[in-house]
Amino acid sequence: MRAQFVLSEIGVGLRRNLTMTFAVIVSVALSLALFGGALLMREQVNVMKDFWYDKVNVTIYLCNKNDAEGADTCSKGAVTAQQKKQIEDDLDKLDIVESVQYETADQAYKHYRDQYGDTAIASIITPDQMQESFRVKLKDPEKYKVVATAFAGRDGVHSVADQRGILENLFNMMRGMNVAALFVMALMLVIALMLIVNTVRVSAFSRRRETGIMRLVGASSFYIQMPFIMEAAFAGLLGGVVACAMLLAGRYFLIDGGLALSEKMPLVNFIGWDAVITVLPLVVVIGLLMPSLAAAIALRKYLKV
Repeated sequence: MRAQFVLSEIGVGLRRNLTMTFAVIVSVALSLALFGGALLMREQVNVMKDFWYDKVNVTIYLCNKNDAEGADTCSKGAVTAQQKKQIEDDLDKLDIVESVQYETADQAYKHYRDQYGDTAIASIITPDQMQESFRVKLKDPEKYKVVATAFAGRDGVHSVADQRGILENLFNMMRGMNVAALFVMALMLVIALMLIVNTVRVSAFSRRRETGIMRLVGASSFYIQMPFIMEAAFAGLLGGVVACAMLLAGRYFLIDGGLALSEKMPLVNFIGWDAVITVLPLVVVIGLLMPSLAAAIALRKYLKV
């Protein structure tokens, strides 16, 4: 097969269908950018989970004298020294517990003042109203229910709180955004495939005379179809490159540059450049193969002489 002939035919096809080719490039770029963005969003959720789950604790709050008057779980009175010792011993026996830290009411009051000292309610809170607690760090934060089942409702225990639950709403929201991005990506992908098929059909129809002559002189189907497939592949490759540029620009402007979320949200561990660069080859490969396969399938129907 002469490369010069194939390249010339590709150029002819692109010039004849310039607007449709541009529409294919834009559609492929948007769909692949959404695909790459969805992959990066999933990676971001995993990074945040690894970062925060390693830092959250399970907190066992103990009854104080004020709780004994109002809470059903503390109906037997404030926690005793013996109950505290038993709770600590039982925590040490659990294999899933990595460390246990006891916090007194005075320490809890100090931490509360450090965090909420400027609020109106902080001025009326006294140390005796604060609860003693055990801060439990687990080897696997997913096994919070083991601690909750073992200690919730026990004498002297007011409640068992898992800080991991506070983060779940954020992660669920991000997962929802990820699903929405995948849905839009699928819609854009369908539009791009329809444009590719239509572009190939128009291109094949406009060159039906040339392809008819090639068929009569004995050219193979592969030889005839190759310029059309290469046109679609070229448009898809450009779309993939544009999508990569969009992903790189998004990572830079959102985290490092313009919006600088890394500065506004210092407690969030964002994905690095390595995660973005890892996704780019996949985006380019899909951008190259997807239009090629769509064109090859379309040509089986529309390129019949």
